[in-house]
Amino acid sequence: MSLIGEERKDYILNQLNLEGKVRTNDLVDTLNVSSETVRRYLEELEDENKLKRVYGGAVKINLSREEPSQLKREVLHAEAKRMIGRAAAQLVEDNDVIFIDDGTTTLHTIDYLLNKKNLTVLTISIPALYLLIDYKNKELFSGEIYFLGGKVNALHSRVAGSMAEQMVEHFYADKAFLSVDGMMIGRGITGFDEGKGRMTQQFMKHAKQNIVLSDQSKFGLVQFYKIADLKEIDIIVSDVPVPKEWEPNLAAKNVTWITAN
Repeated sequence: MSLIGEERKDYILNQLNLEGKVRTNDLVDTLNVSSETVRRYLEELEDENKLKRVYGGAVKINLSREEPSQLKREVLHAEAKRMIGRAAAQLVEDNDVIFIDDGTTTLHTIDYLLNKKNLTVLTISIPALYLLIDYKNKELFSGEIYFLGGKVNALHSRVAGSMAEQMVEHFYADKAFLSVDGMMIGRGITGFDEGKGRMTQQFMKHAKQNIVLSDQSKFGLVQFYKIADLKEIDIIVSDVPVPKEWEPNLAAKNVTWITAN
């Protein structure tokens, strides 16, 4: 594959991240190549498990319409999540009140909060609660911990529901660190579960700054429940630079992109 061929394939993948799908006819016009060449690129990318070919083009692979369990999520993209968590923690200042959403990416943020002073952390995540308690008992974390109780989802180790939503109404935070299952320009941020999505919305309403933590596997995916439009997000922290095609749209919405390293 020539360099220009690889660049064309990168363009196709970037379009998938932007739109979630590509059309063969549009790629023929944009790349100024034959339909046979486009089909070859799509075949090669499908062989690399980077897209799924459909009639007239291709779509981004969505491996599951169901949320993996907490244990399975912990091992998916683990190194990227660790990097994102560390970068996100750098946004936390002494004396901050923060929401930490349920999610294995947001969970990694906690490991890098230990040198912060006088923090107040509110969460619906049971693993986050256990981790904070452990650090507190070892005198590595000196802040305050609030667990927003409600109906327990054992599979995903979190709470949600009307009681938890009502508890959030009593608090205001400086920053909300949010997890998502899909993110696409024009579709916003989305999640597998409506109850979890409503909790994330509550965090957003009660925080001065909304920060989405997302590895690149979430780009170009749309899941069942719409959480918010991208204009409601202040910062996105990811393991990769912002897709070039996203830059104008995010700039228009005043969304800052931070690349973890």
